[in-house]
Amino acid sequence: MKMFEEKKFNIGELKGISGKNIEEHLKLYSGYVKNLNLLCEKIGEYTAEPEKNAYVIGELQRRFGFEFDGMRNHEIYFDSLEGGNHPLEDSSSFKKALEKQVPFDKWLPAFKTLAMTRGVGWAMLYVDRKDGRLWHTYVGDHELGQLTGCIPVLALDMWEHAFVSDYQPSGKKQYVEDFFANLNWNKIEANFTEAQ
Repeated sequence: MKMFEEKKFNIGELKGISGKNIEEHLKLYSGYVKNLNLLCEKIGEYTAEPEKNAYVIGELQRRFGFEFDGMRNHEIYFDSLEGGNHPLEDSSSFKKALEKQVPFDKWLPAFKTLAMTRGVGWAMLYVDRKDGRLWHTYVGDHELGQLTGCIPVLALDMWEHAFVSDYQPSGKKQYVEDFFANLNWNKIEANFTEAQ
């Protein structure tokens, strides 16, 4: 079975988010990749006798979604911080598609409010491949609430490990503001184009 490989990211200096925080956060991402590979290995071993190992296989498969989505969500998150801040251009096909649904200056505050949802999880923006509409939603853990058939184009990590060492728990709102101040919208545009 082909194993998952850890992506390498080239994230420069960020506003508000320290290099130390990114370094520690990348270690957590690395853990998702390692755990996912271990799960694949163990599932392969136990499926040699599926009836005998049905309970164990079920529990490993349940864990698979958490580790897999943890890996992929982090890849979208870190990728969007590479290359420094690049503003969203008015000519952007992503922006035009979004503004068919809602003006950008109305959408952005709504997304930031979504990110402030209590608990751990992710604020995510998706493209629905069926009709091309954009949807944002809060995903609990990594996998609870992902939208079936939709492709994520923007992922904002709202687990405490993403911000607490730089902002403390009370600074969650500033972390969200700084994330967008650091965001490379060219990456979101590329995700949007690829998702269609």
